[in-house]
Amino acid sequence: MQTGDLIVQRPEGLYCPPGDFYIDPWRPVARAVITHAHADHARVGHGQYLASAPAEGVLRARLGEIDLQTLPYGEQIVHNGVKLSLHPAGHVLGSSQVRLEHAGRVWVASGDYKVAPDPTCAPFEAVRCDVFITESTFGLPIYRWVSDDELFTDINDWWSRNLLAGRASVIACYSFGKAQRVLSGVDASIGPIIVHGAVEPLNRAYRDAGVDLPPTKLVTEVTDKADLKRALVVCPPGAAASTWLRRFGDASTAFASGWMQLRGARRRGGWDRGFVLSDHADWPGLMGAIGATGAQRVIVTHGSIPVMVRYLREQGLEAESFETEYGGDAVEADVEAPAA
Repeated sequence: MQTGDLIVQRPEGLYCPPGDFYIDPWRPVARAVITHAHADHARVGHGQYLASAPAEGVLRARLGEIDLQTLPYGEQIVHNGVKLSLHPAGHVLGSSQVRLEHAGRVWVASGDYKVAPDPTCAPFEAVRCDVFITESTFGLPIYRWVSDDELFTDINDWWSRNLLAGRASVIACYSFGKAQRVLSGVDASIGPIIVHGAVEPLNRAYRDAGVDLPPTKLVTEVTDKADLKRALVVCPPGAAASTWLRRFGDASTAFASGWMQLRGARRRGGWDRGFVLSDHADWPGLMGAIGATGAQRVIVTHGSIPVMVRYLREQGLEAESFETEYGGDAVEADVEAPAA
């Protein structure tokens, strides 16, 4: 790190010394700027929270009663002489990049981000800066996502085949962000959609924010038992491995994750199908996003850090890393909600 850096590492998290606040801290602090509501970035116990306006519903659904100030995307505030604004990260509903300007320098902390189109959240916005802090969850050249058209054609065909065979189609994915992206992309005319109790509160937050999702039911709300054999069932991975799944009988199971790009991941997980669907940028997305910032200095966090740092240095950038407690695409087990 360099003298006068606008963001530094502390045991509590990423800290802005002139502003005296933290970004996505993992230990309790007085003032926290939150990039998004995933559990590794938004934790209980902070004194005051600042997040984007679209994130309010999901943050309150996950953290309960907190002292939360919201800021519309692009609107600037000044705190202790630091100009701060939030910009869309394209990761999940309300996800933000944090732009900080102080003493003629501009830093952007991206949190987690995705550059591919997603109807459930505002699209990623490249923000020009001197220093860019980037994730590297899928920071290897092998990670390259297919288009949503191709992906959801595959998912819909799988659901249709299962329906004709009299089997439920159970797709396991993380309850916040991934589940809503699945719901927004499937063809709801194929059959009923049932969601786990961990998913539905977040669906409500998305709908309250104006995101169009198809009708969903909890399994306890299903009156026609035949629907259990026709349904697309969206649940967290933990539920798919529990006795909760038994009520659907002979079901076909799938897992939606960027990790399904890896050969053998589906087999090791015991899934019938694997769909490559991620809320993070793939390798071309990461490289494009970094390039679009114009930053000459890049700090890499959680993921494939050594590979990213080495590659960026080979491209002539000043690259280094931060050690964080963020968990990337594997943190959201999401089994804490009732299993209705």
